[in-house]
Amino acid sequence: MRYASDNAGPIHPAVMEAMLAANHGYAMPYGADDLTVQTVAAIREVFEAPEAAVFLLGTGTAANALALASLCQPWQTIYCTELAHIHEDECGAPEFFAGGAKLSLVPSPQALMSAQDLRVVIAAQAQGSVHGVQRGPVSITQGSERGTAYSLDQLGALCDVARSFDLPVHLDGARFANALVAQNCAPAEMSWKLGVDALSFGGTKNGLMGVEAVVFFDPSKAWEFELRRKRAGHLISKQRYFAAQMLAYLKDDLWLDMAAKANAACAALAKGLEATGQVELSHAPVINTLFARWPRHLHQRLHAAGAAYYLWEGALEGQDPSEMLTARMVCDWSASQSDREAFLALFES
Repeated sequence: MRYASDNAGPIHPAVMEAMLAANHGYAMPYGADDLTVQTVAAIREVFEAPEAAVFLLGTGTAANALALASLCQPWQTIYCTELAHIHEDECGAPEFFAGGAKLSLVPSPQALMSAQDLRVVIAAQAQGSVHGVQRGPVSITQGSERGTAYSLDQLGALCDVARSFDLPVHLDGARFANALVAQNCAPAEMSWKLGVDALSFGGTKNGLMGVEAVVFFDPSKAWEFELRRKRAGHLISKQRYFAAQMLAYLKDDLWLDMAAKANAACAALAKGLEATGQVELSHAPVINTLFARWPRHLHQRLHAAGAAYYLWEGALEGQDPSEMLTARMVCDWSASQSDREAFLALFES
């Protein structure tokens, strides 16, 4: 009954085996090893982007912050949603690594911004005056922090708005695989073919020990990123172990298989919760994350039984046992039917 986070899920055995296989003999450091070369080639092939510049990092925060810093000047602003990870969960890292660039927030019902709202926010920032920040990159999260995802048309419309102002586009893809499976399309169709310039391609939330890739579809930023990565302390010496994870991830579409399992587990959990008649879903989950409300006394019962999930709104302790409290639940690739059944059984009176 573990639904706190896909970060908490186990590493896929194939990934562990790949790391063990990489742990033989010597290999050149700092990405000069054969496994890194193969990984770069594999990511280029997956994205149908033979000229793309590819870099491996250990955290999503580093991937987002350094990618955005490479797209942004210190006197510019980065456009993102009110619920974007770069705004709510990265401790000012994007602003820090971009030399003080600010974030401009776009209204985001269900954690998704509309092309119209993005255009209004960008247009409202007057240009040509030394007293105000200048327009900078647009950062889009796919899938979102609320379990939603943009359609290809919605993503394309956002990229079109950015292009109309001559601004680059960054895609935060910590759960890119989950969104891709939900949209049932090719990686290129959900990235550079729509106008995305840089992608933070996640793996840690989807069965890897800890590796993310930054992909610049226009390699003109490659050298700057390399310098920023080194200066930030994120150039890894023994990079072959990062590469081994990512190669195993991409081999035989393991990454898509794990994402599909996580999405399906979340959909089944949502269906089961609705069937109890005691739960209100905030919206139907599109990827592997759901938000739902049920009475405090049931939250207390679940926690006492060892269920793990985040209580998102409200306090577990309180006087009113019937007060509706909001939970966030995330399924990872290993989520099992038996765990789901045990969790749902606790809703029975």
